[in-house]
Amino acid sequence: MTVTKKHYRVCNLCEAMCGLEIEHDGKQVISVKGDPEDPFSKGSLCPKGALIHKVHEDPDRLKVPLLKNDDGEWEEISWNESFDIIGGKINEIRAKHGNDAVALYLGNPTVHNLGMMLFSGEMRRSLKTKNFFSPTTMDQLPHHFIGYHVFGHALNMPIPDVDRTDYFIMFGANPIASNGSIMSGCGPVEKIKSIQGRGGKVILFDPRATETSRVVDEHHFILPGTDVFFLLGMLQLIQKNDWIQLGHLKSHVSGLEKIKNIAEEFTPDRVEALTGVPAPVLLRLTKEYVLQDRAVLYGRMGMSTQEHGGLCHWIASVLNILTNHFDREGGAMFPKPAVDVKRQKGWRLSHGRWHSRVRKLPEFDGELPVSVMAEEMLTEGKGQIRGLITFAGNPALSTPNAKRLEEALPKLDFMVSIDIFMNETTKHADIILPPPSHLEIDHYDLIFNHFAVSNNAKFSPQLFQPKEGQKYDWQIAKELTKRFSKLSKSKLSFPFRYLNPRQLLNLALLTGPYGKWSSPSRWFNGLSLNKVIASKHGINFGGMKPRVPEVLNTKDGKIQLAADVFLKGLEEVKLLLTELPEQRTINEFQLIGRRHLRSNNSWMHNVKGLVRGKNRCTAMMNTIDATTLGLEDAEIIVVQSSTGGIEIPVEITDNIMSGVISIPHGFGHGKKGTRLSVASDPNHAGVSVNDITDQNRLDKVTGNAAFSGQKVAVRKLSEVEKTP
Repeated sequence: MTVTKKHYRVCNLCEAMCGLEIEHDGKQVISVKGDPEDPFSKGSLCPKGALIHKVHEDPDRLKVPLLKNDDGEWEEISWNESFDIIGGKINEIRAKHGNDAVALYLGNPTVHNLGMMLFSGEMRRSLKTKNFFSPTTMDQLPHHFIGYHVFGHALNMPIPDVDRTDYFIMFGANPIASNGSIMSGCGPVEKIKSIQGRGGKVILFDPRATETSRVVDEHHFILPGTDVFFLLGMLQLIQKNDWIQLGHLKSHVSGLEKIKNIAEEFTPDRVEALTGVPAPVLLRLTKEYVLQDRAVLYGRMGMSTQEHGGLCHWIASVLNILTNHFDREGGAMFPKPAVDVKRQKGWRLSHGRWHSRVRKLPEFDGELPVSVMAEEMLTEGKGQIRGLITFAGNPALSTPNAKRLEEALPKLDFMVSIDIFMNETTKHADIILPPPSHLEIDHYDLIFNHFAVSNNAKFSPQLFQPKEGQKYDWQIAKELTKRFSKLSKSKLSFPFRYLNPRQLLNLALLTGPYGKWSSPSRWFNGLSLNKVIASKHGINFGGMKPRVPEVLNTKDGKIQLAADVFLKGLEEVKLLLTELPEQRTINEFQLIGRRHLRSNNSWMHNVKGLVRGKNRCTAMMNTIDATTLGLEDAEIIVVQSSTGGIEIPVEITDNIMSGVISIPHGFGHGKKGTRLSVASDPNHAGVSVNDITDQNRLDKVTGNAAFSGQKVAVRKLSEVEKTP
């Protein structure tokens, strides 16, 4: 008779941090359910979390180091030999061409991995390169930008207090598909229904009627890239009607005079012409928002990935602050995580300390925009990137105009990938180092507790042992750091030399805001790792509480309402008011992205249980537009931009604005050289939207990639085939 046990952990596939109850027999998983005793997630579970074990069991998952030989074939290699080869090759490039000749790319799973989060910083410091990249500059940089320029640190990002708000306005957010992004909180449907159940209201602005639009009180179509005008329209009304209430923030705000009347040109009628949202809607919602005691504005992917994303997030924060909807229950607030990774007292420069070589774009918080990575490899000269290290990322599929990386990666002198799959990026590596799976590692969310809607601590011990001899992520990073440091003449920081992730985490918890060592009053009942482990289901410290001014890290210790970088960006936006609108042709569209609850970027598409059903890699188009172009549902169309074209089936629907087309990210598998089972299934491999996105299209204020609102042309495949 098989004896089964239950294992409790946090799902680390997305930002939500849902608690899992995993039934297993010690060798394999029998079932995965939501943990009803988890005080944070309360049993919430999405399809990805329910199939987390399928990643662990995936026959395509790599388990031993692979070396590409001179014939281009892959052969197994020992861990020590692989470390020595990598150290020798990378240091050779650095010695000959300088430290900046090697780039480091850390993919999204890095922040879902305790060991790599702790030790990747040491590896990065040992490389001493300015060419550091991550997906941050493709989706969430505006949030960090506001955190730094307004509140003094890139992780000082205000989070909507959705558990207590009564009036929730969202721009370009789809929490039912994302489970809440930069707003970690499980069960988005339940949270929306709770707001409505207490007499509140939820409003959504989006060019597409998303999954979330079906449960909110109001959904309003808004033209892609025009959120900034609607927000400025709200600001104009608030200033014109003297609806400003600073409340307890009055003595903690700097720059109020500088933003006086900055939005006076954005009258309701003008905003309607720019956004497509009727003027009465702007007037009504602004007044409701101001008069509601507990209200909050929030924007996410659709608002972040446009040419004015930074300004949008700035104005949204300004609106929350000016209307007394900030740093108080029901508004935008700052979490107080058990491990505060900022550990910073006072302001320090974190923007513009160096610039990219080709386009001269400034760094932010130590990294350059990922949009410049390919050109830094392809453009010859001093400082050219000649070596690359990637961890758990797939930039050859996910970055703007990603096909340029297909051209650049084979030309590198040396490339190493730390990854569990052979994908569109790692196939170009000279060596692949595979760490263990999600169920074979200890986990604690160091980052997403900074974005959580309540304060929590939960530790996830490893469920299974990895393959004998396999190295953990942190051990890989530590070994590589030792070898890179031989050239840098640097050493691992003291605690990282002698402590493992559990010990480092315990130290952070002990000295954190709830820790035993944080104050004498907590010596006997304060937090430690043992206490978190003993809780099994996690510990909840309650909802967010007011944290201004102690959370601020600005120069003068105050909220900076009017940083010059935003005021300058706003002047450029005002110039747009003098330009005549371009006349749209019938086959011209504005491109927006799309994600699905069952997808998590690209690699989750290798889980067969998540790709069942009809093809989700389609181009959504409005019924009227499709009729005008003579298209039938599922017909193959060609979507062409300034950087390329893709063939994709059209999905005709009324759930999208006329003149807008929506294509999901994360697809595009099946390129030669990958070892992904899904790549052999054309129904699920799809095409990559990033074969037509423009790497030169950026948010002018922050440098974030501006995917949303890019112009594309649509033609029937049959018409293209007839063209000589």
